[in-house]
Amino acid sequence: MASSFDKYQKRKLISSYISVVISIALVLFLLGCLGLLVINAKKVADHFKEQVVMTIYLNDTAKEVEVNQLKKSLAMADYTKEAVYVSKEEAAELMKSETGEDFMDFVGYNPLKNSIDVHLKANFVTTEKLTEITESLSNKAFIEEIRYDNDLVELMNDNVKKITFWVLIISGLFTLIAVLLINSSIRLAVYSKRFIIKTMQMVGATKSFIRRPFVWKSVQLGIIGAIVALIGMGVVLYYLDITFPELELLRNTVLIIALFAGIFVLGIVITWISTFIATQRFLNLKTDQLYY
Repeated sequence: MASSFDKYQKRKLISSYISVVISIALVLFLLGCLGLLVINAKKVADHFKEQVVMTIYLNDTAKEVEVNQLKKSLAMADYTKEAVYVSKEEAAELMKSETGEDFMDFVGYNPLKNSIDVHLKANFVTTEKLTEITESLSNKAFIEEIRYDNDLVELMNDNVKKITFWVLIISGLFTLIAVLLINSSIRLAVYSKRFIIKTMQMVGATKSFIRRPFVWKSVQLGIIGAIVALIGMGVVLYYLDITFPELELLRNTVLIIALFAGIFVLGIVITWISTFIATQRFLNLKTDQLYY
């Protein structure tokens, strides 16, 4: 009978430890994923901003020297990520491939213009910067028109500001929730040992002596949970890097290592503090209060 009871208690203890590890791992994993989002939020926003194209349409009378000079000046400009010259013939072929019809059969000539597609750096994709760039280029006589989607630029910048604000708010709330959830799991684990704690205290053991094995065991569980969470984060990061290579998620190595180290340390610190507080609470209770 005693042996069966011991086995039951052992299974119950292992089950309790596993549930604590899973709770810690899930919370730290979600917190880590949120951290990855915060770290790469600007990079993702910049990626979408740099998809905005400013198209410079050239007059048919533009001289080759003038066009080449403009291409060189655009390539050297601070705001340019990439400048691509598109001839009217290339534009016609592109339109033909997109529509599946040759519009020149109906029109009789090519009404399109030679143009330069300018992909801007993310910091310059604002209404103010684009207006300045447009004004600086408009004084060239051989430039007929400069076009870009101003409504899209304004909408994108507004959304980036809103998303950044809410990501920071959610990050703060989620961090608080993570601490509370881990603390709750640890308290439940310590609660099941409250009578052992009180018995040790009654036979003369000091508070630090009683507290030490509980804290050490919780720290061990925190380390295991943190390692599981880091493995999950690594898998997610690797998958995203393969799926979206243009975002270069692994390029910011220092910040990623710092995040992983922070999650690992957080798993240890939260479990240590939670166990310390939980054991201290039961150490300060009177014997009759343990039943409530």
